[in-house]
Amino acid sequence: MTLDDLAAEVGIAVATLEKVALGEVGLTFKQLTNVAEYFGRGVLFFLEDEPVRAESVHTPAFRTLANQKPELSVKVRGLIERVEKQRAVFLALKEELDDPDLPAFVPPDFPAADPRAAAAIARKWLGLSDRNDFDSYRAAIEDKGVLVFRSNGYNGRWQIAKDSPILGFTLYDEVCPVIVVKKLQWETQQSFTLMHELGHLLLHRTSSIDDEADMNSHQGHERDANLFAGLVLVPDEFLLRVNDNTRPADVDQYDDWLDWCRKAWGVSTEVVLRRLLDCGRLPRHNYVAYRAWRAALHIEQKDGGSRAFRNREPKHIFGDPFVRTVLGALNGRYITLAKASRYLDGLKITDLHQLERHYAGL
Repeated sequence: MTLDDLAAEVGIAVATLEKVALGEVGLTFKQLTNVAEYFGRGVLFFLEDEPVRAESVHTPAFRTLANQKPELSVKVRGLIERVEKQRAVFLALKEELDDPDLPAFVPPDFPAADPRAAAAIARKWLGLSDRNDFDSYRAAIEDKGVLVFRSNGYNGRWQIAKDSPILGFTLYDEVCPVIVVKKLQWETQQSFTLMHELGHLLLHRTSSIDDEADMNSHQGHERDANLFAGLVLVPDEFLLRVNDNTRPADVDQYDDWLDWCRKAWGVSTEVVLRRLLDCGRLPRHNYVAYRAWRAALHIEQKDGGSRAFRNREPKHIFGDPFVRTVLGALNGRYITLAKASRYLDGLKITDLHQLERHYAGL
C-alpha cells in the first residue's frame, strides 16, 4: 500500500509518515499503536531490532494465499490471519472438551484427476439430499470436520468488502481445514463458492483464494474446482428433470424457466445453464447472452440490514461447531466469559447469555 493509503487508514499525516520512512522522525506511541492495530500486530512487533522474515511471521497457508494473489488488500490479509487464530482457538477448546460428538476431518480418497468421479463421491460422503440451500450445504460440510466461516455484511473485522473481488478462500489443514465464503446478496452464489473451495480442499489438498475470475476459469485447478462444484450442486440425474422443450426463446426469461430447480437445489440460474452447456444441451451463444443480460441488470445492494439479533451473528459468521465448542468450554469452566466474548466477535455479555439461551432452546 502507499503512504497516502496508510495515512488515510490510521489518521496520521502523510508528511509525518514520509519523514518516518526517511528515518528523520519517529511516531508517538499512540500513533504507533494505531499502525500496529491496523496491521493486526502488537506494538513490540515494530520495535524489534531484527529484520522481518516472512516465514517467522506468517504460516505456510497464509504465504500460499499471498503468493496466489499478491494484490490482496491489508484487510483481507488481516482476515486470513484472524481465521487462522480462530481455528487455533477451536482446536485448543476441542482438545480441552474431548467431546466425541465433535466431528473429525477424515475424508475418503478423492481422485484429483477426475473431478466428475470426485463430485459423485463427495455427494455421497456429505449425505446430500435432493433439496438443499446454503445452510444445508454448510451443515453437511461442517459435519465432516471442516470449519465453514462466512464474512458478515457489516464493515468490521469479519467483512470482505463489497467492492473486493475475493469471493472465498480455503485454509488447508490435515486436521481442521477452514473454508471462508464471502457473504453475498444471493445465497445461491455463496453455495457455488462453498463447493468451489471444497473442491480445492478435497482435490488439491492445498490452500487457495479465489476471486470472480477464478469462478469462471477454464484452466488448471480452478477449472477442476468449478467442474467439481457444478457436479456436486447439479449432478447429471438432476439435469434430466430440466425440460429443454420449455426453454424460452429470450434469455431474460431463463430465471423464471429454472425457478423451480434453483429453489430446490439452492443454486443460481447460471450454474444450471453452465451444466447444460457442458452437457451439450445449451448453445454457447445462449449462455453468453444470459450472462451479458444478467451483468447489465442493476440490482440494488442491501445495506446489511438490522442488527437486532446481534446475539445470533457469531453462528452466521463462524458456524455451529465453533459456537457450540466455545459455549461448551464456557459451560465447562475452561474459559471465562471475557474469553468467550472475545472468541465470539466481541459479543456483549447480555448478548452472550441470549446466545446461550438460544442454543438451550429457551
